Amino acid sequence: MAAAWKKPLAIALQVAVHLGALAPLVWLFYAINAGHLGGDPVKELIHYLGMGALRLLLLTLLVTPLAKLLHFGQLNRLRRPLGLWCFTWASLHFCAWLALDLGLDWSLIGSELIERTYILVGFSAWLILLALAVTSIPALLRRMGKHWKKLHGLLYIAALLGCWHFWWSVKSGWIEPAIYLTLACVLLWWRKDSVVRWLRSFTR
Repeated sequence: MAAAWKKPLAIALQVAVHLGALAPLVWLFYAINAGHLGGDPVKELIHYLGMGALRLLLLTLLVTPLAKLLHFGQLNRLRRPLGLWCFTWASLHFCAWLALDLGLDWSLIGSELIERTYILVGFSAWLILLALAVTSIPALLRRMGKHWKKLHGLLYIAALLGCWHFWWSVKSGWIEPAIYLTLACVLLWWRKDSVVRWLRSFTR
């Protein structure tokens, strides 16, 4: 009987993940058209998308230890949609910066990546998320076999890079970035067994 309610709950949680990730984007579309993004809408838009990506990234890290704590393995099915939504938000963040802040000026984009370390850090995190999103396709996942886990362990690095990017990108105030970095470190400590196994996999 206990297992009877777990599958419907897992499906409901997957629906909640999709709605929870999509609804803020719908609101953002409304806010842009209604002029609710303040005096510097481009900066606010880029920040909003970046923070959404970071929160989804931390939620992705939370799933596995929470599933173990609750003895609810079906929660692990949330990792893929959360990860893909995280990549979607991060890509929108990146594209908004490219198009709206730099006007797709590729020479300026190149110099920004070289001269501003926090942008290079954020770009590195996005490249990791891109690799994870592409290799989450079932056909590629099967072809990669055991190497899939080694690649997807880079999520741990992406989380730290994302927090680092946030910390360096703020002009003033360190409390909020410190909170996110602390959360990331707590989640990595909570998953320390998985992190250690992942690190050891490179020495075999």
